[in-house]
Amino acid sequence: MSTVRLEKKNQVGIITIDSPPVNALNKEVFNSLEEAILQVDETISVIVIHGAGTKAFVAGADIKEFPELTPEEGEKLCLRGQSVFNRLSDLGQPVIAAIDGFALGGGLELALACDIRLATSNSTFGLPEVKLGIIPGYGATQRLPRLIGRGKAMKMIFSGEFLSADEALRCGLIEEVVEGDVMDKAMELAAVIASRGPIAVQKAKEAVTKGMEMPLAEGQKLEAKLFADICMTQDKNEGVTAFFEKRRPEFIGK
Repeated sequence: MSTVRLEKKNQVGIITIDSPPVNALNKEVFNSLEEAILQVDETISVIVIHGAGTKAFVAGADIKEFPELTPEEGEKLCLRGQSVFNRLSDLGQPVIAAIDGFALGGGLELALACDIRLATSNSTFGLPEVKLGIIPGYGATQRLPRLIGRGKAMKMIFSGEFLSADEALRCGLIEEVVEGDVMDKAMELAAVIASRGPIAVQKAKEAVTKGMEMPLAEGQKLEAKLFADICMTQDKNEGVTAFFEKRRPEFIGK
């Protein structure tokens, strides 16, 4: 059985990382994750990604692969991980991380590549790489400061200390602490998003993600351009008509 599975329920794609005991990110998992991402097509409106079991979302990279790394191999390892996570973050569809248990090192970097992060109250977050004499290499030094701010990110990275779910919520690392089954909550949210205009959702994601890398004025121009693109769609006409007719819109993604 593959260490990573993609299943589809209605319009929601569910990516499950299943690599016992802690869903570590070894080469096989990275390859399987990339294959799963490449299988995402236009019939899927939202992605939910989670780790099998309740011990770990993903506990990090497979440290057994580290001892013999040369500088060249180390750089190659990082670029490979960054490439897979970038492929995930570049999906047009929103990606929700459903976190239950440890999200450490590469596991947290995977969560950072998602758009929305939900977690159970017993989840733990951290970037412990400095405890091994290395640094995060799958994007955390770049994504984390953009998410929670430079100072908070540096504190996490420099100290290697772990955060509880409540602490992660307070600093903006996650969006919600869930009591009960986080997959139920993630699927509930995914269903809400999937019921909206799929083109509108994807254009909104593009506006936010690309706009955050631009000056405000340039981001606003991008927003206006994407809004203009939507004005040509059947979904826009359906949404407006349904509003006036006081009925639920039936979007077709065109």
